[in-house]
Amino acid sequence: MAKIHGGQLIARALKHEGVDTVFMLTGGHVLPVIDGCVQEGIRIVDVRHEQAAAHAADAYARLTGRLGVAVVTAGPGVTDALTGVANAWFANSPMLLIGGRHMTKEDLRGGLQEMDHPRLFHAITRWAETARDPGRLPEYVATAARHAFAGRGGPVFVDIPWDVQAEMVEDTAIEWPEHYRANRPAGLPDETLAEIVTALAGAERPVVFGGTGLRWTRQGAIGDVLGGLAGALSAPVYLNSLARGSLPWGHPHLGNRSRSAALSQADVVLALGVDWDFRTGFGKRVAAGATVVQIDAEPDRVGWNRPADIGAVADPGVVAAQLLEVAGGFGRTDTAWLEELRAVERDKQAAAEEASRSDASPVHPERFAREVAEFFGEDTIVAADGGDIVSTTAKWLRTSFPGGLLDPGPFGCLGVGAPFAIAAKALHPERRVGIVYGDGSFGFNGMEYDSLVRHEMPVVGVVGNDGAWNNIKVVHRMLYPDRMVAADIGVRPYHAMVEGLGGYGEFVDDPAELRPALERAAESGLPALVNVHIAEQLRMSSVYGV
Repeated sequence: MAKIHGGQLIARALKHEGVDTVFMLTGGHVLPVIDGCVQEGIRIVDVRHEQAAAHAADAYARLTGRLGVAVVTAGPGVTDALTGVANAWFANSPMLLIGGRHMTKEDLRGGLQEMDHPRLFHAITRWAETARDPGRLPEYVATAARHAFAGRGGPVFVDIPWDVQAEMVEDTAIEWPEHYRANRPAGLPDETLAEIVTALAGAERPVVFGGTGLRWTRQGAIGDVLGGLAGALSAPVYLNSLARGSLPWGHPHLGNRSRSAALSQADVVLALGVDWDFRTGFGKRVAAGATVVQIDAEPDRVGWNRPADIGAVADPGVVAAQLLEVAGGFGRTDTAWLEELRAVERDKQAAAEEASRSDASPVHPERFAREVAEFFGEDTIVAADGGDIVSTTAKWLRTSFPGGLLDPGPFGCLGVGAPFAIAAKALHPERRVGIVYGDGSFGFNGMEYDSLVRHEMPVVGVVGNDGAWNNIKVVHRMLYPDRMVAADIGVRPYHAMVEGLGGYGEFVDDPAELRPALERAAESGLPALVNVHIAEQLRMSSVYGV
């Protein structure tokens, strides 16, 4: 009878779950798991910091809908990954962090990097546990996956003592879990659907609003569903965070700059997986008398901050498809409301266009955003990593498919850019992948350009470099103008760092040279960074919800 070690059992269980790539940083406490991945043919993408491994696993999950996996060593390896797991928690990403752990015989004896890791994760995972029985390792993976995909989804953690990973087990003695998680998306009963149809049919100013929860729908062809539903309602559609791309850029019903106007005047809002958090003014931006129909896979999101007149726990994409099937019941043909909002869009876009034509040096942020968006186009996967420059550029990006924009999400975590790009390139080596950085955010995981170089992943990064922590500086200046500290970091040569690591780098302060520089970066065939000196923005960032 053949024997295999615990690390190979873990890898085989991951492969059964559909995992083809893991992101990791090597360490002695996880060598059997790494060896198991090699034996099972799972691709290993190694990075320079465990936080980056966790971010990459998060992005893998966002891009595929499958379980994203990061493997890190014990102690500081696990604690380094905490921030990446927290970011995945707020994005509802179904990712698994596997941590190494000291040997069981060293419990409470001060073994190398001994600590009780699972306790660290209770607030930011759906499940966290230590796997102590080598014969049950596939069961631990199955349990982790079941929790990771429950509701909207979310990260999970398991650590495995080194001796459990290394122990040899009879292959034929293993019970391999099957059908261990829900595989049918939840819709709504007919009577609830009828209530929603009645509300929408009676609306004069309906709005469809999709949020992060919509990204994790099990409903296929979500763009066709949303487009059909919007057409039947003659309603605008607004998408935020991970839901962006559910309708393609340029769709006649997709709003970009008129959301506040729409919500403030709406009489019925169909909220599909929306979080009424700071990004939406905690629901206060919706007209006080509007009927809110809220659909979410997470029960505790329904009615959170904003009362839900009709609140239902279900897969929001599936419910949208159910509503489309009965769309004849809406009876809406009046397009006046839609045209009113399109006028708002045109006015706001015109103002942004005027600013984007600035020839000033340093480069105007709107000019930066327009040039970058036009260069990336509709087919690029863009990782967004920053504050003000990301919120400005996101309004210009032509995101046209789910996962096309990988943003930090409500946790506001900096340092996601290169790790997200690593995952995107691992999954889509032939597709253009870009990164939009603020200069502050580049400093967090800029060293991952070494990983991009080593793995021969040509991405095009671009830094909006104003030499300051601008979205903090604006507030600092307003509150304590005579005591400004720690707000300026200088216009640093980040492009030279990338060149030193073996990539392509270029500095730009002339707006006329921005697009040519981006083209040269792409033509280099190397991981590239275009470092653009931009002017400071003087407005308060939208990240504060104002």
